[in-house]
Amino acid sequence: MAQFDLVILGGGSGGYACALRASQLGKSVALIEADKLGGTCLHRGCIPTKALLHAGEVADSTRHAADFGVNAQFNSIDMPGVNAYKDGVVSKLHKGLQGLVKSRNVTYVEGHGRLVSPNTVEVNGEKYTGTNVVLATGSYPRTLPGLEIDGKQIITSEHAIAMDRVPKSVIVLGGGVIGCEFASVWKSFGSEVTIIEGLPHLIALEDESSSKQLERAYRKRGINFELGVRFASATKSSSGVTVTLEDGKSFTADVLLVAVGRGPVSANLGYEEQGIAMERGYVLVDDKCRTNIPGIWAVGDLIPTLQLAHVGFAEGILVAEEIGGLNPRPINYDGVPRVTYSDPEVASVGLTTAKAKELGHDVVELSYDLAGNGKAQILKTAGSVKLIAAKNGPVLGIHMVGARVGELLAEAQLIFNWEAEASDVAALIHAHPTLSEAVGEAHLALAGKPLHAHG
Repeated sequence: MAQFDLVILGGGSGGYACALRASQLGKSVALIEADKLGGTCLHRGCIPTKALLHAGEVADSTRHAADFGVNAQFNSIDMPGVNAYKDGVVSKLHKGLQGLVKSRNVTYVEGHGRLVSPNTVEVNGEKYTGTNVVLATGSYPRTLPGLEIDGKQIITSEHAIAMDRVPKSVIVLGGGVIGCEFASVWKSFGSEVTIIEGLPHLIALEDESSSKQLERAYRKRGINFELGVRFASATKSSSGVTVTLEDGKSFTADVLLVAVGRGPVSANLGYEEQGIAMERGYVLVDDKCRTNIPGIWAVGDLIPTLQLAHVGFAEGILVAEEIGGLNPRPINYDGVPRVTYSDPEVASVGLTTAKAKELGHDVVELSYDLAGNGKAQILKTAGSVKLIAAKNGPVLGIHMVGARVGELLAEAQLIFNWEAEASDVAALIHAHPTLSEAVGEAHLALAGKPLHAHG
């Protein structure tokens, strides 16, 4: 039986980040992974989907090249070529991560691990014991009762990233981040796309103003969507998949993508047997990611926090530093940057208007239209930067829509997390011409000295 300071079950963003940081702090670490190091994010989520989105951006740029005075012609999407590009990106990052883990003297174990005691994980018949056990087993694509995934006509995101053809038509069940990103990809690739979302808006967790802007942009792109009516049934035939809604409307397409969220991977792993507190499959933790069992921690999609790779990454570091005696601050989940990498992108940090009012803030708002931004005009993108602030107080939320606005979140999260007021940011100089100027202009306007803004 091998003995370690930390035994980590799961080598995705949360697990490997914990392993690397703990090793850096002088701890002995065993990292156990049933599939590939890097987990969902690297192999089936963040990285491959963004590669597909970039391929779609190139396709759209080619279609509209004449708008920029460039003579180019779009012919078709070569899916084997797209997949080779995507897989090459993933492979390079995977090899880099493998080398990093090896260089940090982390004991990497391939195999399906199971918690067999509060301090022991068994893999391939071998037992690994840790003073601390960190659970980081991630998530899987959910489906709905009675909706059977066959991997061909009815698929999840994990099937979608590996498709070797462009479907003529697609129904996307779910208008959250995953659904909207794949809708954007397939529209860029030339598919007819319809999104079905039971809530009143696309990306309903974002500020309502951002959702409405994305909906306008999708209408302009020819992406269809049905909002506010729930799914009733789906039937397959040789001609495709027909989805019927509770109001009786029906839609038929070649492929149905089920994008109704992700669930925690926690079943049959020994968690319940060891008395770990759980709810709806999620492992429950405190603000330092400790479970109710001393010495057992949990991070990432396995716990009921934001299902984002960078959140799992931060939680993994938090646990390593807590075990290392550094007493890190708990994560403020409102301060986590969030991006939907669609065309246009939707990016945010902090509170929505509704949430800020619910918490009792006396809210002031300002929206700066990207029409006044030089770089936005160069890129031919539309959108806005919306600020939500406490009256005579700090900025409470920053919500952005437009091409490449995800890159602006680096500054936006500092503004929110450092509790800056509009006047603090208004004094800063932003490079011209950049999209970041829109963040500066919005704060200038909120501080009472608008320049490139009307009113």
